[in-house]
Amino acid sequence: MLAVIRVFLMTLALVIICTLSVFYSILRPFHRNNVYHTARFLGKIPKLLGVDVEVRIPESVKGVGPVVWMANHQNSYDLFTHANAVQPGTVSVGKKSLKWIPFFGQMYWLSGNILIDRKNTNKAMNTIELTADKIKKDKLSIWMFPEGTRSRGKGLLPLKTGAFRTAIQAGVPIVPICASNQVGTINLNRWDNGKIIIEFLDPIQLNDASRENLRSIVNEVHELMSDKIEKLSVEAAAYHNK
Repeated sequence: MLAVIRVFLMTLALVIICTLSVFYSILRPFHRNNVYHTARFLGKIPKLLGVDVEVRIPESVKGVGPVVWMANHQNSYDLFTHANAVQPGTVSVGKKSLKWIPFFGQMYWLSGNILIDRKNTNKAMNTIELTADKIKKDKLSIWMFPEGTRSRGKGLLPLKTGAFRTAIQAGVPIVPICASNQVGTINLNRWDNGKIIIEFLDPIQLNDASRENLRSIVNEVHELMSDKIEKLSVEAAAYHNK
């Protein structure tokens, strides 16, 4: 019964937030902070799921300016848990098909996120250039999931190079964002589902020379993120078992 109530409240809250965000975004479509303000409300939903979200931001990241945020992607709950970590001046990159999802899609588009056609390789490559130009022109930060898909409990999947290439072309650093495991830890019939910890790592500056050994850099970042995710998951699990 608790799970049914939670699903109903979560769905209702999502519809209300998306609707309000659409009307808000119509007043100032594609504004650089529409996503941030919407995320403030989406980040409240984990409370309905019995989850406490802790966000850790080191001093090296505060006020860093335009960056490419790179977060691990686990499941659909990321929409709500990661929302707590979204910073001002941030938009995300998502599939073009998202805009057809009732309520959410219209909110996603009007709030200023970047939509890409993943089925078309040429368009995807052009998107890297367009996204980089948007970063430079509008001083935006871009939130990306470099795995390209949800890991669904399989650990951190191999990272694609798109986020790295975007950062190089825009001349901005990347900032890895690591979230502790939430796959299998959220039971909608359990009142207390513990804590999810999201931690920002230090910025990593890339340059044109990075293109020559990009795969090596990608592997190093994967190792950094994987190690941090494992440590955060152990810490979060210990918190739940207290």
